[in-house]
Amino acid sequence: MAGPLGVLRPAIVASLVLFPVSAAVIPAYAFEIFGWKPFGGSEEEEGEAVPNPLPYEAEIAVSTGDEELTKDLKSASLLIQQQDKPPSGEAGLISRALSDRERLVAKLYADGRYGGTVSITLAGIPLETALELSDLPDTRPIKVAILINPGPVFTFGNVSVSSTGGDLSTDPSFWGLAPGDVAGSGKILSAEGRIVSVLRGRGYPKAKIAERRITADHSTNKLDVRLVADAGPRARFGTVSVNGTEVTEPGFVKQQAMLPEGGIYSPEDIARARKRLNDLGIFSSIRFVEGDIAGPDGNLPITIEVSERKRHVIGAGASWSSTEGFGVEAYWRRRNLFGRGELLSVEGSIGRIGTESFENQEYSARIAFEKPGVFGPLTSFSTSLEARQENPDAYKSRTVTYNAFLNREFSEKLKGRAGAEVFFADEEDAFGDDEYLLVGLPADLVFDNRDDKLNPSKGVFAAVFGEPAYDTLNSNAMGFIKGTVSSYYALDQANRFILAGRVSVGSILAPSVESVPASRRFIAGGGGSIRGYAYRNVGPRVDGEVVGGRSLVELSGEVRVRVTETIGIVGFVDAGNAYEDSVPDFSEELKVGVGAGLRYFTPIGPLRIDAAIPLDPGNDDPDFALYVGLSQAF
Repeated sequence: MAGPLGVLRPAIVASLVLFPVSAAVIPAYAFEIFGWKPFGGSEEEEGEAVPNPLPYEAEIAVSTGDEELTKDLKSASLLIQQQDKPPSGEAGLISRALSDRERLVAKLYADGRYGGTVSITLAGIPLETALELSDLPDTRPIKVAILINPGPVFTFGNVSVSSTGGDLSTDPSFWGLAPGDVAGSGKILSAEGRIVSVLRGRGYPKAKIAERRITADHSTNKLDVRLVADAGPRARFGTVSVNGTEVTEPGFVKQQAMLPEGGIYSPEDIARARKRLNDLGIFSSIRFVEGDIAGPDGNLPITIEVSERKRHVIGAGASWSSTEGFGVEAYWRRRNLFGRGELLSVEGSIGRIGTESFENQEYSARIAFEKPGVFGPLTSFSTSLEARQENPDAYKSRTVTYNAFLNREFSEKLKGRAGAEVFFADEEDAFGDDEYLLVGLPADLVFDNRDDKLNPSKGVFAAVFGEPAYDTLNSNAMGFIKGTVSSYYALDQANRFILAGRVSVGSILAPSVESVPASRRFIAGGGGSIRGYAYRNVGPRVDGEVVGGRSLVELSGEVRVRVTETIGIVGFVDAGNAYEDSVPDFSEELKVGVGAGLRYFTPIGPLRIDAAIPLDPGNDDPDFALYVGLSQAF
């Protein structure tokens, strides 16, 4: 670390990704980042000016003086929350007041208060009178007073739940309507939703609440509830038809949906079908329209209505690092190539612009093809050809890779693939110049039950990769194995305090480190490994140069705290190292990096900024490093 007057050597990594756009004319809009418009926007974008705006000042008073209840009612009140947005004229103010009264009464009902009153006056005139007169005094701003007498809290009295058809539990506690509990209106609505959902899940698609009888006894502050559900006829999936396709073959849509014609109706089957069709990436909208139940078997016809996305897609991105320089990338994609969900991609990138001469920059070019539904709807085929030049500090590598895979979805949480690969490498490192030609059979398996891929609060992600390979140029057999597991645990129900951990281990079975291509050896360090250290700069060395190893251990732990709805902070520790032998012998201690980060939560995921310090920096490692990205680190 540099002294007080020294110069720090930071490693800063940032990236800018331009989201893919369809090959179509796009209207111009003001530039916007998370709601901030650095160049301003038009009046139309900000909203049209309100004609004849009528300013007013609103106050709310609760007769009981309950501060917490007053705060909640203020949050529910349109008149309070929208004082800075004057309505249009007296009619607009009266309309807002009428709507506000309904909202405030609904809020009282939600709290189990069925004997409360809400009184609103405009310039001292009761709302009902103002509605008749449609005329208010000329004084501006208009004084609006909201007086609320919340009344007592009601509890559930006699509660009964029954159904005609179907088989439902009649225990009100099962539905969250236990006698003696606070009788919030939301509990009743929630119970109705659960009742209908349970019946639909048992094969009754037309289930509904046939009768809702609610009686408030003001002498005892009890709320009696009677709910009667009508299950309707039980149904089976009938004929499945497809509407809206232009290029896509309707039969392919039916195949991928996998709705079991003749099987008992199930909302879960429809949800899985929707996900499978969404995952194809060729539809902008998908609707499942249920017809009328007919016939002695109760057949329910289903129509899948789709709207196809633009077939041509282009995308571009840029990145910058204080140690790696600038990088640019772009791709072109053709969706639905032959009408059965096929995807053709052409991709290219250039890296280390500005830090290396033209011939030493990093390049890649790749063409890939994917075809879903090759052996049934759960299996797909993918193949790619890629040429790449890499030039990290440890080595220079020029490679050409061709691979082909069969991909299989075993369940919603478990996926795998297996295939073949041909890998040619011409490389320069501390061992000299070498060429390799590997023929391998790679396979991997992934389990993922995280609740959110970009910002998980619970669940497990586990992946294992293996590949037996043979170097035909040097007559060496070798095997690659790597596994990663990450897990997440919330310390509170609101998911504001999250513990996250990750472990990665790997091993290469080969005669020596030198017999393995440098680009395939294990080398730790960098944003996806040990934060704070230079990218691929931690591992065995020869003459001071990193050459990598045949085994790897990486550990990461984070404490994530969500301070507000949009801001979070993170503290983290990363550790790891690579070793010469195929089994880690820990001859070198684990390299440790520590740091903290800031998260800005956006609708598409958390924007991540991490600062890390290496506790045991080596040659070419920075004094600290910054990382910017979208999503949590793992």
